[in-house]
Amino acid sequence: MQVYLVGGAVRDRLLGRDVSERDWVVVGATPAELERAGYIPVGRDFPVFLHPKTKEEHALARLERKVAPGYHGFTTEFSPDVKLEDDLKRRDLTINAMAQDDAGNVIDPYNGRADLDARLLRHVSDAFVEDPVRILRVARFAARYASLGFHVADETMALMRQMVADGEANALVAERVWAETEKALAEPSPDVFISVLRECGALKVVYPEVDALFGVPQPEKWHPEIDTGVHQLLALREVVKAGGGVPARFAVLMHDLGKAATPANKLPSHPGHEDAGVALVEQLADRLRVPNHLRELAIMTARFHTHVHRALELRADTIVKTLEACDALRRPERFADFLLACEADARGRTGLETREYPQRAFFARVREAVAAVALTADERAGLSGEQIGQELRRRRVIAVEAAKAESDGNTAMPR
Repeated sequence: MQVYLVGGAVRDRLLGRDVSERDWVVVGATPAELERAGYIPVGRDFPVFLHPKTKEEHALARLERKVAPGYHGFTTEFSPDVKLEDDLKRRDLTINAMAQDDAGNVIDPYNGRADLDARLLRHVSDAFVEDPVRILRVARFAARYASLGFHVADETMALMRQMVADGEANALVAERVWAETEKALAEPSPDVFISVLRECGALKVVYPEVDALFGVPQPEKWHPEIDTGVHQLLALREVVKAGGGVPARFAVLMHDLGKAATPANKLPSHPGHEDAGVALVEQLADRLRVPNHLRELAIMTARFHTHVHRALELRADTIVKTLEACDALRRPERFADFLLACEADARGRTGLETREYPQRAFFARVREAVAAVALTADERAGLSGEQIGQELRRRRVIAVEAAKAESDGNTAMPR
């Protein structure tokens, strides 16, 4: 029996990156032998075991054979006769198809180390086409390593395009699409994930609402980049720069979906794109079963981002209603993510990345002022619930008017 460290741990060690998780392949053993050695079986579809001490996953070397469409359509074969090279060959990318023995020697039958040096994401073999999830994984790895200069190899991109043309991407199920998207949004360059999917044609299949934004014009005066899809990618970069997490990043990706629904005779303006966008966010979130906390923030951002852009143009009572509709008083952390997404939208415009955006600070300050408004027990005495609500609203409006009076300059912002 031989045990090898495989996959991402080997790749990241060679890149000089921290290794957070280690996977192992066991060659020349049977399940019974591993159990006798104290390994704990946990695999459902193929033999995977937890090490008795480290609890790290150890999988028996295996072969896979495609028998039906989609990523479920595989049979798995394993035996002590399966070689390490055979196990590595079934992996997606050459940089993930390396192993390391207990002496620290790297086993690299598919030239993964050379592709690391060349900064290439290249498929291991033509078996790549058998699993459509690999399209999403390649795009996610591109999002992870773009800052290091990595890009998808031409032949791999051609293979991904062919998979899309052959309908393989249509076999992707909602859970896998969302799982890979959520991971990609947490990577350093989530915009690259979208770009790679669009380049191979998969974006139109898995995210048609986002794909539809490319080619949709906006007024050049406010959007020098013109193209709405390009604006989405620029805004994604800005939210990453600002330190936004996955919720804010997803909200930014969703915020302008409504612009794809603008009638041609209204272009390049987009009146009413906020409400149109809400319906599309709901459609996408339903289809992919997006978690509620992400869905709610994305809907809020689609509906109210232009309210923040036009902060000082709004009447005080409109600002109060906006805060209440966003549940900003009870959920300040989510509201902070919302404001961050609005700022990323404002700065995600060619040449305007560093412009001031006082609206974010203004709305944060107004939220604090409104949150401080309260009625004492004596002031509530004798008032009905409706009357208490009306008095709170009146005082909140006064607090907003005071905050507006203290603000310098104009925080108006184009759509």
